[in-house]
Amino acid sequence: MTKDLEKEKQLAAKEAVKYLSNNKIVGLGTGSTVTYAIKEIGELIKDGLKIQAVPTSNKTKELAESLGIPLININSIEKIDITIDGADEFNQDLVLIKGGGGALLREKIVASLTTEEIIIVDSSKQVEKLGVFRLPIEVIPFASKYVLSKINELYGTAQIRLVKNQPFLTDEGNYIIDSNFGFITNPVYLSNRLNEIEGIVGHGLFINLTNKVIMGNNDITITFKI
Repeated sequence: MTKDLEKEKQLAAKEAVKYLSNNKIVGLGTGSTVTYAIKEIGELIKDGLKIQAVPTSNKTKELAESLGIPLININSIEKIDITIDGADEFNQDLVLIKGGGGALLREKIVASLTTEEIIIVDSSKQVEKLGVFRLPIEVIPFASKYVLSKINELYGTAQIRLVKNQPFLTDEGNYIIDSNFGFITNPVYLSNRLNEIEGIVGHGLFINLTNKVIMGNNDITITFKI
């Protein structure tokens, strides 16, 4: 039976917004799954929910504003109570690969400030080993060639993400390098090595940043916790 992944995304989104309550600061992720959650939050706002939200991308900001969701500047707060975001892959340890939408740097900053990070996904995102999805790495343009060479030294292959034959630019004006290290058996080691490379401002390995993953699976949701 072919799974309806869009339905699974919607189910996960509906389950995640149940964790929201009044007077909370809420992080809003980026991507197709989170779009469903943001639309659900817009309806809750209409029904009287009182929150302030921090968007992780310009696209999310525009959507939230169109739905009447009050926004707050991240530099005016000390912490975020709860964030709802998506992922490109997750494993049993709730280590994630994120960044398919190109917002990984802002998403990681928001996640780092968040008390409860909820990831919502469809069932195709659950993997035994990370690495089928290419690992996005955000780099400053000045360092892109250097970073590509350093990734090669780590036995990875990589290329700059292109849109219409031009480098994709993040909201921060950086490039995304999509890299392939095969199956990532030791995410912590790889994360540490990437963090040592000058010019990388963020990468898509999210480790120890997630409290729970809510996954739509056919007609139900499954929640994974650490």
